[in-house]
Amino acid sequence: FIRAIVKTAENNGIDCYGFIDGYRGLLENNYVQLCTSATGNAIGILPKGGSIIGSSTNSNVFCYPVEENGETVYKDLSDKCVENIKNDGIDCLFTLGGDGTQKSARDLSLKGINVIGVPKTIDNDVACTEITFGYNTAVAVAAEALDRLHTTADTHHRIMVLEVMGRYAGWIALESAIAGGADVALIPEIPYDIKVVAKKIKENQKTGKEYTIIACAEGAISEEDSLLSKKKYKAKVASRQGRSVAYEVAEQLQELIPNEIRVALAGHIQRGGNPCSYDRFMATRFGVYGAYLLLNKDFGKLVVFDKNEIKAIPLSETAGKLKFVD
Repeated sequence: FIRAIVKTAENNGIDCYGFIDGYRGLLENNYVQLCTSATGNAIGILPKGGSIIGSSTNSNVFCYPVEENGETVYKDLSDKCVENIKNDGIDCLFTLGGDGTQKSARDLSLKGINVIGVPKTIDNDVACTEITFGYNTAVAVAAEALDRLHTTADTHHRIMVLEVMGRYAGWIALESAIAGGADVALIPEIPYDIKVVAKKIKENQKTGKEYTIIACAEGAISEEDSLLSKKKYKAKVASRQGRSVAYEVAEQLQELIPNEIRVALAGHIQRGGNPCSYDRFMATRFGVYGAYLLLNKDFGKLVVFDKNEIKAIPLSETAGKLKFVD
């Protein structure tokens, strides 16, 4: 995306700069110029994952953690960001990220800053866009992990539970489960009944299949836990002491199934490595369209993919919203 923005901007006589580590860099006014010259920092980055200017999760400038008298307090520091943008002579701010990023983008827009948002998250959960670049690479990695688990599961007649990312939406778990031939997909949108999962395993065994593959989103939740209040469920998650839900699923199954059960965590492997060709292509399309929004001074918009078309919608339509599996 950055490459596409910079190349299109340069072709139109526009200079580009990147705030280091996202909103944190914006707050600290820490930025570098981006260019695609022979020795530039925005050239040759198509096959690279991640961001050449870094990123900062949980850096909400409207509720930013600050140390005061030995305690952490949260303050609205967005006015400092607005001041930096104006003092730096920045004409437009591009924001790459998920729902939190775009919510802050909307709020900065309301403070008079020219903003163009671009949905970037592997979870594919940004509202109003059919796809976010990065998602297909993550699904490919998860599907390959499932492919590899088939081998050991079949050989040792095991039940394998692979946990993939997806705290609130189960897109990665669902699509990788289908692509990777999993028997069960556990996603946040559909609370699971462990007895139904056990039943599937037993059905496999009756037909001669001695192993079962389960794709589990990190936000998967049981029917019992789905009935808890948010406060009680938060306490339940905290009681796991960092252990993921996949281990809980395995423990619940072990009480119902005699087979050996193993848990595998795809973890941050999903977020790294070389992006697939589809994500490179889509990121380029998003970037070029975003640059043309800039040229036309069409601000306060989010670039989206809808019905095989790149278009733009007001940030207000998507900010703070998530897209869930139907």
